[in-house]
Amino acid sequence: MATDCRNCPLRPRPLFDPMSEREVAFMRSFKTGELEVEPGAQLMMEGANAPHLYTVLDGQGLRYKTLEGGERQVINFVLPGDFIGLQAGVMQQMHHTVEATTKMRLCVFNRSGLWRLFRDHPERAYDLTWLAAVEERFLGESLAMLGQMSAEERIARAFLRLWDRAEALGLLAEGAMPLPYRQQDLADALGLSLVHTNKTLKKLRERGLADWRDGRLRILDEAALCALAGVERDRPLVQRPLI
Repeated sequence: MATDCRNCPLRPRPLFDPMSEREVAFMRSFKTGELEVEPGAQLMMEGANAPHLYTVLDGQGLRYKTLEGGERQVINFVLPGDFIGLQAGVMQQMHHTVEATTKMRLCVFNRSGLWRLFRDHPERAYDLTWLAAVEERFLGESLAMLGQMSAEERIARAFLRLWDRAEALGLLAEGAMPLPYRQQDLADALGLSLVHTNKTLKKLRERGLADWRDGRLRILDEAALCALAGVERDRPLVQRPLI
């Protein structure tokens, strides 16, 4: 059975802004159902004009672009709470592909209801604008990482960013978080070769900073990893809207 928005398991998580009763009522009317997909399923295809929008309830995936030579450039990783398909809703087609890495469960929204959201619920429309602005900031930070940081610094910052998100989502268990991607995915996302990525991960493990294997990431020395990544250890949690 589909999850009622009033009982959404994501809403109580500290990552997300509180929702008013009016907002919850609208989301109940906006949601048309739920979808479960298997690993490898493409939720959105580059160049396609999809009729649906999604919010990830459970599971993880990838956003990537396919280059002319067939190479795949990973843009970022998809986690619970992410809203998928806004690009197609506004620009009439997707400019990247979204693929499930694990089994995923998603809330489904009819894209035609997007305009009703903008017309009747400006606070929700602002939330979409906020999410788009954060995505732009994320891409800017990623470009700065690619241009100015070493491989160790890039991976350290990526691990901390993912760790913070997982902690706020309640995904940490026994000192580890699920990170079910391939080393090639991380290499693509950070502009590194697979060989360089493998060697750098080994260095981080040998230095006792972080250990990623068998689909689980462990932060072994957060203070040292933060120093390497150039971020504060006491990072404030930035809450985000949940669509």
